[in-house]
Amino acid sequence: MIEGGCFCGNIRFTIAEKPQGDYLVANCHCSMCRKTSAAPFVTYLVIPKAAFQYKTGTPKILQSSDKSSRQFCPDCGTHLLFATTDRPNNFDITTGSLDEPNRFTPTVNVHEESKLTWLHLQ
Repeated sequence: MIEGGCFCGNIRFTIAEKPQGDYLVANCHCSMCRKTSAAPFVTYLVIPKAAFQYKTGTPKILQSSDKSSRQFCPDCGTHLLFATTDRPNNFDITTGSLDEPNRFTPTVNVHEESKLTWLHLQ
């Protein structure tokens, strides 16, 4: 079981382990991810919605575009997940909200055309 939650501890969630291997892990460089996280990019664990469950707390939902929403802790502001109608069966979970983020190494960069010019990718 993969577990995580927000900074203040009011929201906790679980993610079912993928039986046949690892989930996709992606760095997103789009301007909306940068703004909503106040960071140069956000790393996400891409999972099936059915694998995700909130255990405690209720997130605040921000409709960040006509196709996308983000869920945050209403108390401490931790960005928990991203959802889009382009991929209706998936959630993108922020790796920074995971209890063991080092388990998940990014394998792809998305929206690189928007990345900050001073950021050098390996």
